[in-house]
Amino acid sequence: MSSSSEKLFSSILKKGALLIGAIAALGGLIGYLVASTNGLISALIGAAMAFVFVSMTAGSVWLGGKLSLGGFFGVVLGGWIVKLLGFIVLVATLRSADFIVGPVLFGSVVTSIIGSLVLDAIVVTKTRIATFDPK
Repeated sequence: MSSSSEKLFSSILKKGALLIGAIAALGGLIGYLVASTNGLISALIGAAMAFVFVSMTAGSVWLGGKLSLGGFFGVVLGGWIVKLLGFIVLVATLRSADFIVGPVLFGSVVTSIIGSLVLDAIVVTKTRIATFDPK
């Protein structure tokens, strides 16, 4: 993969980490004000979940870009299935936890994911990637 693609994924991961960190801090404060320590923990878990899943997406696309077209789709689809199953297991596990404040967790996850999608779109549209190799 070209160096411009490497820079793209590096930028997405770095900026995504900063964004989700900021959302974790703000969500943690709001969660703490709304539901004390349980709200803080719920917001931090929600932001961490979003960060893991966003990183898995960027990583699978980056890895898939190094493979043939079939390999790309296999890695991206496989990553999506792993994320889906992981999310289901994690939510089922956290559902029974008495320290989780559902609305705070949900708000943190949704805000982090929407923010990451917007950030990804902005970074991709501003990045210049060569479309052919003159070799």
